[in-house]
Amino acid sequence: MAEQRPVAGLTSGSTETLRESLSQPRLDDDLDVLTMTEEVRAFAHDRGAIILAHNYQLPEVQDVADFVGDSLELARKAASVPDASVIVFCGVHFMAETAAILNPEKPVVLPDIEAGCPLADMVTPHDVEDLKRQYPGAPVVSYVNTSADVKAVSDICCTSSNAVSVVRSLAASGADTVIFVPDKHLAAFVARQVPDVHIVPGNGFCPTHARFTLEDVERARKEHPEAIVVCHPECVEDVQLACDYVLSTGGMARLPSEVTASEFVVGTEVGMLYRLRTMYPECAFYPLNERAICPNMKKITLPRVLHALTTLEPIVTVPEETARLARSAIERMLVVR
Repeated sequence: MAEQRPVAGLTSGSTETLRESLSQPRLDDDLDVLTMTEEVRAFAHDRGAIILAHNYQLPEVQDVADFVGDSLELARKAASVPDASVIVFCGVHFMAETAAILNPEKPVVLPDIEAGCPLADMVTPHDVEDLKRQYPGAPVVSYVNTSADVKAVSDICCTSSNAVSVVRSLAASGADTVIFVPDKHLAAFVARQVPDVHIVPGNGFCPTHARFTLEDVERARKEHPEAIVVCHPECVEDVQLACDYVLSTGGMARLPSEVTASEFVVGTEVGMLYRLRTMYPECAFYPLNERAICPNMKKITLPRVLHALTTLEPIVTVPEETARLARSAIERMLVVR
């Protein structure tokens, strides 16, 4: 039975304030959640739909999804759903675009078309072409957090899970310089792991992960001295260097099964704590900064998922030629381990 739960790391009051500030439909009680969850599942069954949700989604959206994961996990899942007639993507626009590129014959529905990504908006195809002229012959790695138009002028995509592996694969093919857009903090992380390659970074950043500070890490270590402190590679470099682990959300989901610790301080969007607490109820998880909330991820609500299933709108589409070029970069990413 699904329960309505506050966003992980927040009080119920602050969760409601968040919903109201985003003008989101409210679910008044557990009965509303249960009823709507049953309706969503019934419509998904009737439509032959699969519901994919990112780790940062609201708890009730994660609960109703068929699959919850990070960007790489979701891209791989989207590439292998032959039995689904419809994909309902609970994430942000670039994720739904990626699913649409990989499934040109299936409608991909994004429950709120305004769920965008400020980081993805920080690089354009023109920016990439400028960098190509400055560094002729250097392959372009575009973070999956980019538009289809940017992916179309890139050589290969990556996620935070496999960014290091992608750059190493290019180095193994002879590349000594790699253009890496748009996230400068992820680029710095990759540069430390692959020092033999000159990384030319973009100038983008994630506003949510930029909230984390060195003071947050120092405070967390005082408050939870036994806890492992982990952060996302979109965090600024001094935060990365102060943490015990720098991991994608997929890596964070695996970490408690790989170490003996039972307490963790988690430096990423607070929605991740719900998944971790669900997966590992025997462990304690604390937010590195409880204000690290992505307002775009939180635009996807259970009422909007239900509306998307009943209307099959709004559908995300990508022009055929753009999709063809972007698909090559995405498919190259998917084979890198």
